[in-house]
Amino acid sequence: MDLELRGTVCLITGSTAGIGLETARLLRAEGAVVVTTGRGGGDIPADLARAGEPERVVHETIERHGRLDVLVNNVGGTGIRRLEDLTDDDWQASFEINLMSAVRATRAALLHMRARGSGTIVNVSSTAGKRPSTGMPDYSVMKAAMLSFSRLVADLYARDGIRCNAVTPGPTATQAWLGDGGLADQQGNREEVLAKVGAGRPLGRLAEPGEIAAVVAFLCSPRSSYVTGAAWSADGGTVPIII
Repeated sequence: MDLELRGTVCLITGSTAGIGLETARLLRAEGAVVVTTGRGGGDIPADLARAGEPERVVHETIERHGRLDVLVNNVGGTGIRRLEDLTDDDWQASFEINLMSAVRATRAALLHMRARGSGTIVNVSSTAGKRPSTGMPDYSVMKAAMLSFSRLVADLYARDGIRCNAVTPGPTATQAWLGDGGLADQQGNREEVLAKVGAGRPLGRLAEPGEIAAVVAFLCSPRSSYVTGAAWSADGGTVPIII
């Protein structure tokens, strides 16, 4: 299917690895002009947990390419920890990277998108935002807030031609889970943890990054032109639909 993205300018945060990188590859294959960013490099290196950096990346994208059609807020991160062990500094750090990075980038992008009368925003949240993970308490709270923020943006700016949706992945086979010292290692024997986590999904496995990227790409595209204010589960059936 042609996603009709050829020539569109897309900024993806947290796109030097994992889901963000796979999304960048997929959008480029569809003919989009993709700007990547991350602490370790990308087209515009940046630490998006720092105030001013998300805005700078948005503005630099527009300066380089003349416009911004699509913003994907993907950057984020967490570790395994207990609620009672979290300090105020831990909460603040999670707030900055998992929520405020998206708020700041979106705020900057909206000024440009409203002036143009069009734009698409996709926020990568998590199943933990729908059903909190007891091992990722701060992350769960921030990702729930991202879902609320996504709906708010969708409601406020639909009349300006701007769509905003969220994706809620489950555990995904990226370095965040698979790498040395990653989420699996933090919970015990890596292979045993990964097997248990995979078995906890109705589909019986972790997601592949490309499977999440495919959902993000669809929501970025004109093919989803009547979709806004939605939170799309891409979790192998982990969090059931509430009827």
